[in-house]
Amino acid sequence: MALAARPASRLGRWRPGLLETLAILAALAALAPLAGVLAAALTSGGAEAAIPLGDLIRYAWTSLALAALVAAATTILGTVAAWLVAAHEFPGRAVFAWALALPLAAPAFALAYAYADLFDVAGPVRTLARAQLGFDPGFRLRSLWGAAFVLSLAFYPYVYLAMRAAFVNQSAQALEAARTLGSPLREAFWRVALPMARPALAAGVALAVMETLADYGAVQFLAVQTLTTGVVRAWVVFGSMASAAQFAIPLLAAAALLLWIERRGRQGRSHDSAATRWRATTRAPLTGWGAVGATAFCTTLIGLGLILPMGWMAFGFSDFAPDWDRLIAAARNSLALALAGAAVTVALATALALGMARAPWLVRLASLGYATPGAVRAIGLLAPAALVWRYVPGAAQGFGMGLALMIYAYAARLMAAALEPIEAGLARLPPSLVHAARILGRSETGAALSVQLPLARGAVLTAALVVFIDILKELPGTLILRPFNFDTLAVIADNYARDERLAQAGWPSLLIVALALPATIWVTRQVDHARPGSAA
Repeated sequence: MALAARPASRLGRWRPGLLETLAILAALAALAPLAGVLAAALTSGGAEAAIPLGDLIRYAWTSLALAALVAAATTILGTVAAWLVAAHEFPGRAVFAWALALPLAAPAFALAYAYADLFDVAGPVRTLARAQLGFDPGFRLRSLWGAAFVLSLAFYPYVYLAMRAAFVNQSAQALEAARTLGSPLREAFWRVALPMARPALAAGVALAVMETLADYGAVQFLAVQTLTTGVVRAWVVFGSMASAAQFAIPLLAAAALLLWIERRGRQGRSHDSAATRWRATTRAPLTGWGAVGATAFCTTLIGLGLILPMGWMAFGFSDFAPDWDRLIAAARNSLALALAGAAVTVALATALALGMARAPWLVRLASLGYATPGAVRAIGLLAPAALVWRYVPGAAQGFGMGLALMIYAYAARLMAAALEPIEAGLARLPPSLVHAARILGRSETGAALSVQLPLARGAVLTAALVVFIDILKELPGTLILRPFNFDTLAVIADNYARDERLAQAGWPSLLIVALALPATIWVTRQVDHARPGSAA
């Protein structure tokens, strides 16, 4: 009897429940576009599809150099800002704590437009330099260094948020021990705080590099040829899915490497964060020039990352009357896509979070989507869409087909971004609540719907807002998958910028910031409530 019962027991042990089944389907949904990329690259042959090896190496080398520059700059800017805010008291610290992350509301291409206008040959910066200094500084924003400057200002908040959370999570005991042994606070930073926060630094820099490799609008406008611009150009200009897929293969390899680095960072992110041992670090007051320097540094970061470029757009481009009908229609499209994409993405991420308890490997699979640029995922979706267009009459002209592909592409890429806050919110719930619901007769799914999700609604809302912000700024995937005559604010801004009509491009860029800023403020202010020992 025991031998006969064993196979049935094993079968029962391996049979997934409803939540696990939904989690598996969500992970497969995130991976499906990547399979399309590989299939397009391997099965599409012909001389017209082949990319010269020299061009591929040149694009890859530019992407690598740009990623290295952005990684170095965001490491310095994000770490210094996080340490100042977490460990010191100075004028404005309470505001800087959340305001330093606000540049996340501004798309990188908007910063590129503003700074290109400022540093143009006839722009105010060069005009002032020639008038006051007697020579042209000669800085070219449309270069690799200019792109690194813009992207570093746009993406340093990823490192800042990760490092600030790491510094706040560190108990005061570690720094106090170093101070007791005679180390000043600056030396304690290098010997204790920074080594303990190194996993968070790796994760934050990996996120910044992921966004750098995925960016299209800024680097395309600044005439920097990266692998992502190659993907979009191969499809939009030449209509070659095979060439686009070949450009995407090195990006997939880079995505896998960055995902591995980011996941390694998560494994050791909390060195001293147990709530029973956690005690807030006493912030050291800065006085004199130290306080002035800290305030000036944080003000400069926010100013360069958000206030100066957006202010210049609002002031310098206000003389040009916008096409309000077109802008309102594009804003409506952007909001509809962002809301629908956020709803679908959060639903899939929630299913993945609830079903991952007995299948944690699903998270690693789904997370590969976030590390993959949107242009790559869009190309991956074209292969299965082509089959539908071939065998379903009229599907190619269907407006809903294009919208569905866009929402699916957003969800597949951003599922991992939504998963983290949902997973963190569910992890804070005592297991006894779920056990009590099961004892009272609730199924596993019923306990999740009636107990876990209502209590974790704040985390779910945070995830939805994160996805909402990202979709508002999304450009390359939208350019590839959008239906005809369907424009978003990002697409309109890109079209104007291609024609060098920066004044017109400023208006949709400002509207994106206006729509994303309230959500960004809400999300960034939740950092304080997620640390050990807080009221939350």
